[in-house]
Amino acid sequence: MIDHIKTIAVAGAGAMGAGIAQIFAQAGYTVILFDLNPAQLDKAKTDIAANLSGAVSKGKLTEQAKIDTIAKISYTGEINTLFAEVVIEAIVEKLEAKKDLFKKIAEINLPTTILASNTSSIPITQIAAGISNPGRVVGMHFFNPAHIMKLVEVISGAETSAEVTETMKALTIRIGKTLVVAKDSPGFIVNRVARHYYVESLRMLEERVAPFETVDVLMESAGFRMGPFTLMDAVGNDINFAVTSSLYNSFHQEAKFRPSRIQQQKVDAGHFGKKSGKGFYNYS
Repeated sequence: MIDHIKTIAVAGAGAMGAGIAQIFAQAGYTVILFDLNPAQLDKAKTDIAANLSGAVSKGKLTEQAKIDTIAKISYTGEINTLFAEVVIEAIVEKLEAKKDLFKKIAEINLPTTILASNTSSIPITQIAAGISNPGRVVGMHFFNPAHIMKLVEVISGAETSAEVTETMKALTIRIGKTLVVAKDSPGFIVNRVARHYYVESLRMLEERVAPFETVDVLMESAGFRMGPFTLMDAVGNDINFAVTSSLYNSFHQEAKFRPSRIQQQKVDAGHFGKKSGKGFYNYS
């Protein structure tokens, strides 16, 4: 199936969706990037151009490759134009939103169209439930920033066909990413393991063990490239909190996955991190 894939549609033009669109365009695929918010599409277009210009300035990309990549991406706010061999959703981390999107996309595409979710925590089997031809629903989880981070998790749900899984594994390798195959479990591999890097750090803050700046310094001195609070600000506190909440519910409110009240307060205040200008740190 891999050689029949010519067009990739990406639903959701946030940081992840834009990065995913860029990756596939650089690999030579025709890409359709969809979002209901015109401003988000404009931002994605600007960000992709900036990423490519940065790569050119560092000698990692030629000017012609930049021009060719930009030409490969079209932008749309019409869901009916998302006709492709593979559709990747990169929208909000909510089960019903993802299922509703895939149902709409399934109606306008061929039964063979692969529906891939970039979910970081929701089991693929749950997303595929109620979707026509659930064997084509698969997980393809990128990491932020998607155009730089090498790792991609490919996840098969209970109904995912072996052919679809093999196709997505081959596609991951073809776009130059490092492939890891994960079981369909909440959080898969990376977010299951990494969740406690955030949760335990937030718990230390709640219990006033140490200021967040101190925790960051200690973890970085221990060898981590980013302290947990710097990393939460980089990912986005809204996204990080949503993933933790999803895992907490998926594990039937197991205490070790409990979301932090402090992080919820950050989200309620709009202190998402770098993208909002303020999170645990002030970026203004």
